[in-house]
Amino acid sequence: MRAQVLPLRTLVVTAALAAAAVAAPAHAFSDDEARRAILDLRQQVQQQHEQNQRARLQLADQMQAMQQEIAQLREQLELVSRQQPSAQPGQGAANPPGATASDPREQAAYDGAIDQFRKGQYKDAAESLAAFIALYPNSQLAPTAKFYLGSSRYAVKDYKGAIEQLNQLVQQSPDDARAPDALLVIAGSQLELNNRAGAKASLQRIVKDYPNSPAAETAQNRLQLLQ
Repeated sequence: MRAQVLPLRTLVVTAALAAAAVAAPAHAFSDDEARRAILDLRQQVQQQHEQNQRARLQLADQMQAMQQEIAQLREQLELVSRQQPSAQPGQGAANPPGATASDPREQAAYDGAIDQFRKGQYKDAAESLAAFIALYPNSQLAPTAKFYLGSSRYAVKDYKGAIEQLNQLVQQSPDDARAPDALLVIAGSQLELNNRAGAKASLQRIVKDYPNSPAAETAQNRLQLLQ
């Protein structure tokens, strides 16, 4: 008995239908995977967006806290820089305790510069104090002049200059009564320059090296804000 021979057209159509039947589930499976991938990607994008929002909020909070810290420290530094050492008999009103100038011209140059500082003429005071230190580097009044020079530079927002000048005071005269206050102004300048680590180190040095100074209490309070 002869086998039935199907027409060529029938064979082609049958083969095409069989291929379509096999391929259809594969396509359906790929579509499901694509949908899941899209949903996963959307979820990841949403999560990343939420994380970015939280990070921006945290950064905004940190910046606001730093601005408050700087404002508070600036107010305290302005008070510190305006404090004058107590006058002693036979000394000028702005002389540090135990220091006096035997040369009237030296004393007059110092007093003139300090008077400019008191009047808030910080740029002129900085120039006068720098000239005084250059003329009388070995004067007993030089350490205090350096303190007010650094404070003047801080007042005119020359923070790098303030740090450089006050560091010289602390290094050359670590036992001077103004040394802890100088470190306090250094810390304020470092904060203004966004150097939180440097400011923290300066404040810690005050607490460690000058624990009994008035500046130590201020430093301790500022350290709590920098934690």
